Amino acid sequence: MIRQRTIKETITTTGVGLHCGTRVELTLRPAPANAGIVFRRVDVEPPVELPASAMGVGDTRMASVLEKDGVRVSTVEHLMSACAGLGIDNLVVDLTAEEIPIMDGSAASFVFLLQQAGCVEQNAAKQFIRVKKPVEVREGEGAGLKWARLEPHHGYRLKFFIEFNHPAIDSTGQLAEVDLSVESYIEEIARARTFGFMQDVETLRGMGLARGGSLENAIVMDEFRILNAGGLRYQNEFVRHKILDAMGDLYLAGHPLLASYTAHKSGHGLNNKLLRALFADPSSYELVSFNAEAFAPAAYSTQLEQEWAGV
Repeated sequence: MIRQRTIKETITTTGVGLHCGTRVELTLRPAPANAGIVFRRVDVEPPVELPASAMGVGDTRMASVLEKDGVRVSTVEHLMSACAGLGIDNLVVDLTAEEIPIMDGSAASFVFLLQQAGCVEQNAAKQFIRVKKPVEVREGEGAGLKWARLEPHHGYRLKFFIEFNHPAIDSTGQLAEVDLSVESYIEEIARARTFGFMQDVETLRGMGLARGGSLENAIVMDEFRILNAGGLRYQNEFVRHKILDAMGDLYLAGHPLLASYTAHKSGHGLNNKLLRALFADPSSYELVSFNAEAFAPAAYSTQLEQEWAGV
């Protein structure tokens, strides 16, 4: 049986929120089977729990933000991406401020934390959302068209195309694809950092965003070039980060997906609309589990074991 997973031990770190700029303490705790991933704002009295849910997403400007009773947990996508990549089903995430710390701008720090905490299988079958027919959402038209699609697939595969018309991005490759049945999330996706443009900084900060951004936690560009002294971690790091984000956004479905995801210039808002469109049509998906590993896709069996074997 493919079983649910949580972490073995509680682990804590501190950091700064990318958008709010506030220092925050983050604690990851084991959770019982079928609990899902739950964020807790422990800085409010009484503490407020916000389940990781597509239906709980409110604001999607520059990040995925969970909202409940006026309480927010923002920028959840990088931690959720790490949980998706390592197959963590159940987790309690305690926060002392609104925003998940940005760390180095990728999911690598969260992968490290989860690895340090360790993984334990639980006495319950892992449930998957199997996509049964294509679901697509679109925004805009012509050159401004953006779209995202889920299609049936016995595994988990993601393909993304970006288009920024910026020399530093255009020269690095705008298309990336990862098949998690044969490729490693940790090696191919987890280290890809978020990115932004110097000319947008003042505008974003006027909107209350990017207040904690720096060359330490993002790829930053002027009109022509990358400003980070170390350059890129992957040749096409920009589009790989979009896949990282998409994995985090899509894990807000509440269960791992059995699907092929393809996107053209998508973002947090469109990814959330895609999940809502999926759930709006009960004939487009079903919940499944696997009593024998032989019937499970490699993305959630042999490949996942290899990710943890490297700890």
